Amino acid sequence: MTEAEALAALRGDDPALAARAEAALWEIWCRSGIPEVDRLLRQGIEAMERRELAEAVALFSRIIARAPDFAEGWNKRATARYVAEDYAGAVTDCEETLARNRHHFGALSGQGLCHMALGQFREAAALFRRALTVHPHLTSANQNLAAALSEAVKGNGH
Repeated sequence: MTEAEALAALRGDDPALAARAEAALWEIWCRSGIPEVDRLLRQGIEAMERRELAEAVALFSRIIARAPDFAEGWNKRATARYVAEDYAGAVTDCEETLARNRHHFGALSGQGLCHMALGQFREAAALFRRALTVHPHLTSANQNLAAALSEAVKGNGH
């Protein structure tokens, strides 16, 4: 399945096909084509799994320095920064991811989570809507959109 085929399948009516398409996209997006970068990506993911967030951020930063056009390097650093509660840094990395891959529903949803953590509920809702435009079957984005809208109404969006 090509990236274009997978993106089209995400928007289709078949949830099972959408799930396979999502898995295919993650596989495509996590391959840089540069063995050193792919090795660093695996090491960074392993560091995140061990909750060694500073090490993970450092490894993903090395990827960004080596292959700045590789969107997943930015996305993984955003994830590590989010887990470390560096929400502003994670937002910046999500923006860099999306500048390289505008269809990256993970970065869209992740940036929405960062805005939620920062109390910026309207911004969060807009990002969850964008994620759902790309991947309508993304259950977490639907749930997070509802939560963001509820909070925005409570606080009049601020």
